[in-house]
Amino acid sequence: MTSTLDTARLAEGLWEQTRGFTRAVAGRDPDTRVPTCPEWPLRTLVGHVGQEHRWAAELVRRGEQLPIPDPRQAEPGAPDEWARWLREGTEALISTIQETGADTETRTFFGPRPAAFWLRRMLSDTCVHHYDAAFATDTPFEMADDLAADVISENLDLLSTPGFETTRPAVAGLRGRGERIGFRPRSTEGWVITRAPEALRWERGPVMADAVVSGAVADLMLVFSHRLPPEDDRVTVTGDRALLNHWLAHVAL
Repeated sequence: MTSTLDTARLAEGLWEQTRGFTRAVAGRDPDTRVPTCPEWPLRTLVGHVGQEHRWAAELVRRGEQLPIPDPRQAEPGAPDEWARWLREGTEALISTIQETGADTETRTFFGPRPAAFWLRRMLSDTCVHHYDAAFATDTPFEMADDLAADVISENLDLLSTPGFETTRPAVAGLRGRGERIGFRPRSTEGWVITRAPEALRWERGPVMADAVVSGAVADLMLVFSHRLPPEDDRVTVTGDRALLNHWLAHVAL
């Protein structure tokens, strides 16, 4: 499924989240631990975000698969250089996709896809890491509902892509006997995921499911991304909690 957001909105959203991330880490101790990425200090998180934007830009520019870089080897510089590091990474990705053409085929983990695939993938990852940075530094986390909704849809697109199990073997455990899990936001239509025997399926629409998580769309995105526990007061869980817990244990991206 393609994004409901056009390329201009994906680019705008990436800038929004990059700026929010930059504010969250400004002036902070590089050794601050990131609880939601427990093996990483803040410096590694900053390095990773700028590094992956540059990596995706180079992949699109060259049109060939590249090795996934090690975040621990990124060099974001001193904290007073982090804003430039993050800004230049975002600029590189967006400008490369604009120059190449968002519809131009490029390499992905799943074969040829439009270059906009990488803009959407990096936006999703940056949204989640913006939360990681905000949580680690006790700063406000904000994101627009349309971006939060697209993060959920983008993740479901990946999880339901044929062959994804080869990169994330745990996803095979999501097959089932037709059990349904729903995410019901207040401001937009929801997501219903069906655990079919042959594959994972999902759709947008009214939420009728065996287990349902309800709340603000940004909070649902955080639950989906393992950043907010389903026991948190910001969301409500109804139905089969064991089914939901099993789902969450197998969907980490």
